[in-house]
Amino acid sequence: MKKVLLLFLSLSLVVGILAACSGQKQSSSSGEKGEQDQKSKEPVTIRFYTHGTEDGYAWNKTISAFEKKYPNIKVDVVQLSEKQDGQEALKKIDLAAASGEEMDVVMFTNTPEYAQRVNLGMLEPLDDFIKKDGGYKVADEYKLNPIVNGKYYGLPGKYVSWFVLLNKDKLDAAGLEVPKSWTWDEYMEYAKKLTKDGKYGTYFHGPWQGAWANYINLRMQSEEQDAGFLKTDGNSNMDSPLYKESLAMRLKMEKEDKSAVPYSSMISQKMNYRDQFFTQQVSMIVTGTYMIAELGGSERFPAEFNVAVAPFPQNKVNEKGAYSPADGDILGISANSKHKEEAYKFIRWYTTEGQVAQGINISSWKKTTEDQTIKLINDTIAGAQNPEKVDKDSLIHSVQTTITAKGGKPVPYQKEIDLALSTEFEKLFLGKQSLNETVASSKKAVQEIIAKNK
Repeated sequence: MKKVLLLFLSLSLVVGILAACSGQKQSSSSGEKGEQDQKSKEPVTIRFYTHGTEDGYAWNKTISAFEKKYPNIKVDVVQLSEKQDGQEALKKIDLAAASGEEMDVVMFTNTPEYAQRVNLGMLEPLDDFIKKDGGYKVADEYKLNPIVNGKYYGLPGKYVSWFVLLNKDKLDAAGLEVPKSWTWDEYMEYAKKLTKDGKYGTYFHGPWQGAWANYINLRMQSEEQDAGFLKTDGNSNMDSPLYKESLAMRLKMEKEDKSAVPYSSMISQKMNYRDQFFTQQVSMIVTGTYMIAELGGSERFPAEFNVAVAPFPQNKVNEKGAYSPADGDILGISANSKHKEEAYKFIRWYTTEGQVAQGINISSWKKTTEDQTIKLINDTIAGAQNPEKVDKDSLIHSVQTTITAKGGKPVPYQKEIDLALSTEFEKLFLGKQSLNETVASSKKAVQEIIAKNK
């Protein structure tokens, strides 16, 4: 833990120096006047750092649409992971920031990682840009509200809720229906029935060194309110019995039912959820809507079986729909960018009409209609290598019946909480402490982190 904290302190110092040496803030407007001004300027190239691949984000089409509207701004997409691995990309972003590498726009895969980099001084505040761009309210424009310490340092792009991917061929062979609504207990039963011939029923991709911490508290995330380690008021939510129940569920599936890939195998072999699912090593994975573009096959994983989708499981079936945590990509301006005005124009465009132009991910922009979302899903599946392999009705149903659960607001120390709980989880699953000891240690760790950061 000390090494991790020292690393972040060192990074904070370096990034702070870079930020102090950067140019003055520049104003922008995404309206007609801004476009007219742009035509009179010399061409500018901005560097956009992202984990996203062409398969998952259609960069060629997206950047072409932006450059057509803003011909004097060119976008150099720096793809940081061939696997579209957010953690691999994040390490490279941190290294680039620490070494003073020129970055303009940076994409993060979730709000905790974004909030932590805000705390490290990596990102430029957007409040002045927003004010000069009509003074719109971010909370009114986007489904996610990425405010940190009272300011905005990024805007949300794609919107991610959770669902379950199913190998429909394996379900059919086991005589199982595609669930339209279900509980975690039913998920456990499905996993047992789908475990055979040396293949597991399911795989949970996390936690891993503080990343993918959402796999620690799955039952907590199925609640309408306070669906996370922190409550919406910022206080600890670790007294919730659903935290212990989440750990107990994972323990039973792995140790007793033997229906889930062992945690020790995940960390020792550095497994990836795409590989596990698309190579049919497992029949079910809990994952996010960012996978929609890959369901009909990709260059890396051709479609070799039929895929269906089920809503995120619940503790009790709710007639309203399935509560699910929500997050998404957050795009910010690097504090050391020399082209902040142009970077802001790209971010604002990309997180609004750019999401529609991209046509591949569900958008956080509230002005995107339900009809546009359904069209996006239909078009995305139709453009896949093997669209006939996807049970489109189950996919649309799962997206339409999802209700966003209310979790805690982004805090700069969320990653510290995730890392502490990941450490406690690992002790439990590697047999170093009991379930009750893990729960007690987890409560204490979260409370200490909150107290330290007040």
